[in-house]
Amino acid sequence: MKQRLFALSIATILAVPFTACAGPFSDFEHDLRDAYGQYRTALFQSNQGNLEATATAIQSLSDKWLALETNWGQTPPPQYAADPGYTDTLSAVRTVITQATEEVTSASGDLGKVHVTLEALRADVGALHDRNGIVTFSDRMNAYHAKMEQILALDLATQPDGGLAILADESAVLAYLTADIAAHPAPEAAEPEYGPAFVAVQQSVEALQSAVHAGDAAAAKAALGGLKAPYSKLFAKFG
Repeated sequence: MKQRLFALSIATILAVPFTACAGPFSDFEHDLRDAYGQYRTALFQSNQGNLEATATAIQSLSDKWLALETNWGQTPPPQYAADPGYTDTLSAVRTVITQATEEVTSASGDLGKVHVTLEALRADVGALHDRNGIVTFSDRMNAYHAKMEQILALDLATQPDGGLAILADESAVLAYLTADIAAHPAPEAAEPEYGPAFVAVQQSVEALQSAVHAGDAAAAKAALGGLKAPYSKLFAKFG
């Protein structure tokens, strides 16, 4: 109950500036989300090993970020006007894009390296929001991603129960983060692809919890292997 009240309080607080500062506030976030969409594509395609698609997405990201810098670089929107790190964040993102561009167009075209470089952009934008008390759909998706990666990195083979005790706690956190996403859907949630994509993520977490509750370590291991694909699909399109 306390968690629900806390979530409602945060949602209420965040709703005030979005409503009161309609205009520059929402215009900037729209431009940011527009650029972030190309970032998601670049991140996804680099992970898939598609050099051409990655290069195209990075170029589009660069163009959109340049437009954002031109429109907002010297005149921050109200939500970031008092943030001393605002300009540094814009510059940091530009540095990431420049480095990724150089890497994807180099003779080696190492997409693994490009992917690692691009990951920093997610952290930069997330830190901008975090410093200024803003939580978006992408921030919630990133919180889920961070926990998912943490769970997948666990060495469960060293656990006498196959990691079931650890996974009971960790899968509960994933379920909480999934519920948070459900309560605050993407701006494009009305699109027909959104519902099935989100449900697939939800079901992957439920499969893990079911295996853990059944005490089936083998099924839990299989469920862990089923977490990434649905998340990646939802992230690439909406995250």
